Amino acid sequence: MSQTFDAVVVRSWCSLALEALGRAREEIDSINVYPVADGDTGTNLYLTVESAAQAVEAVFTGHEASAALSAPSLGEAVRAMAHGALIGARGNSGTILAQLLRGMAQVLAADPVGGGGGTETAEATATATATATATATAEEAAGAEAVAGVDVTVGVAAVVGADGARAGADGGAVGADDGAVGADDGALLARALRRAAEAAYEAVAHPMEGTVLTVASAAAERTHAVRGGCAAVARAAYDGASTALAATPGQLAVLGRAGVVDAGGRGLVTVLGALYEALSGESVDAVAVRSAGAATGARPAPWQVRAPARNDRVANAVGGDSVANTANTANTANTANTANTANTANTANTADTEGDACGVDAAEWNGQGPAYEVIYLLEASEDAVTRLRRRLDGLGDSLVVVGGDGLWNIHVHVDDAGAAVEAGIEAGRPHRVRITHFASTTEERSPVERTQRAIVAVVPGAGLAELYAQAGASTVLARPGEPPGSGELVDAVRRAHAREVVLLPNDADLRHTAAAAAEQARALGVRVALIPTRSAVQGIAALAVHEGERRFDEDVVAMTSAAGATRYAELAVAERQSWTMAGICQAGDVLGLIDGDVAVIGAAVADTARTVLDRMLAAGGEMVTLVLGDAVSDEVARLLESHVREAHLAVDTVVYRGGRHAALLLIGVE
Repeated sequence: MSQTFDAVVVRSWCSLALEALGRAREEIDSINVYPVADGDTGTNLYLTVESAAQAVEAVFTGHEASAALSAPSLGEAVRAMAHGALIGARGNSGTILAQLLRGMAQVLAADPVGGGGGTETAEATATATATATATATAEEAAGAEAVAGVDVTVGVAAVVGADGARAGADGGAVGADDGAVGADDGALLARALRRAAEAAYEAVAHPMEGTVLTVASAAAERTHAVRGGCAAVARAAYDGASTALAATPGQLAVLGRAGVVDAGGRGLVTVLGALYEALSGESVDAVAVRSAGAATGARPAPWQVRAPARNDRVANAVGGDSVANTANTANTANTANTANTANTANTANTADTEGDACGVDAAEWNGQGPAYEVIYLLEASEDAVTRLRRRLDGLGDSLVVVGGDGLWNIHVHVDDAGAAVEAGIEAGRPHRVRITHFASTTEERSPVERTQRAIVAVVPGAGLAELYAQAGASTVLARPGEPPGSGELVDAVRRAHAREVVLLPNDADLRHTAAAAAEQARALGVRVALIPTRSAVQGIAALAVHEGERRFDEDVVAMTSAAGATRYAELAVAERQSWTMAGICQAGDVLGLIDGDVAVIGAAVADTARTVLDRMLAAGGEMVTLVLGDAVSDEVARLLESHVREAHLAVDTVVYRGGRHAALLLIGVE
């Protein structure tokens, strides 16, 4: 595979990092012990990279919408990635990762060979980044809630326009070529990694060794002697980071006592492994951090002496690629994920806090350290932020300030949360203020009776939302091109106010997002089972067999079985000429996708739908579900009902209206 570092590689890096963090999230959460052991490092890193990936996708979408003949430049892509991470950063680890990405972008976007783009690309970057920013802002607004149940959002405004332009202004010289780092220019990537480590150290008020900072520095140092291309440099960085990670228990006493490596550093190793894979096409050896007492009996990694005593974090994710995995679902449903009463039972995960790279030598909050975590975005000048640093450093600890060019992400642990927010107001304009009280407990809240069980489902259309609501589910609307973020799903789980929640993502691409949301909800004391439904028609099948009076695990197994027994299809209109599993399609063709793959290419909706139905029913079926989008007439529905009745005996058909934003046509066969 070519080692050319271009915008496509950045896009692939974000995607691979998100997938890898999705797989490692629970593992990383479980080893988070410093300085506050609330077990959210993996989740926070996932959410930060999720925001970065969405920003990069927005740049590509902007180019596609403008009919540009070329992909975005490297400069555009890395600036968008860094900006997306900045506005979506969660917790200490996420904030520091955002600064690492910003440091890399400063080098890669400014280099003439790297296609910095400068004034040539600023306008396109501003437009695309504004789209990503608006999405992230909406997500945060949906989930911005203080621990005590009080909304503390100050001056919430969509960080669009100016922020997007700011993201586009980070670059340097106008690109001299197509915006890619040459195959032999590993030196530029090495320089970017060194600048990333420097920027991260600069962002932390009181750096501590044995943290993600140490791991980032070691990754950069290992690249000094490399004379190969970008892939060789990325591999060296990964190896250096892995070696440094293994040494962290000997550098930080609290890690040594717990017998674990630094959680933030573990996440960075995962991100660097994804970078190597994006450049080389080869995956790195898995770096597993497992509990020494795990049921598998696997040997712990060399850096993990023993497992931390963390009975409050029981893995409880229902995962896998197939909803038919009922056995795993049953086992998961039976696992009661008891929340840590002292630290996380009522922590609103819009402000996730975890430990690394902070000047606090304490394993967890015990009433002696600062009681609150305060995070906010801030529009301010560099001079104002310099003064703010000094003031916040006097108020508390764990101070991390990242960003630049007028937009900053502020993170600090304090006893006086109000003073920290007021300091930000004096410095500039804060956005999305999030406050977490480390020691919130259920006794401190007004008692509100919870329902026993609720269903939370993602639906692509107002009509489907109404249908799900009639069946008793709470819904989150997914608009075209705007999938809900983890924060929106967590907020929906909170609003359901139930002890037990079944989560239906209804989209294969939302698997990791839903898993992250489920983990956050479990930290709030909610028992959550994730049924990985891939289509809204599978969700309908699951709802049809839901019985709230059954035991939770039995209900989850029944719903999972019904969803897994439902084959699904979707009709869509091709936007451009493309290769598919069924051949070459042209713009305007009607595509019939069965189980996610294009199986039929047709000219008309009714004809294509008939062909899809015949193929699906050839394997048998008793019930056909049709969900019509606004563009499909009732006449088409009558034609399809008649076709099923005449061509497939003893098969019933039910028809629903999906409403606005729904797919052209959804088909389910049970």
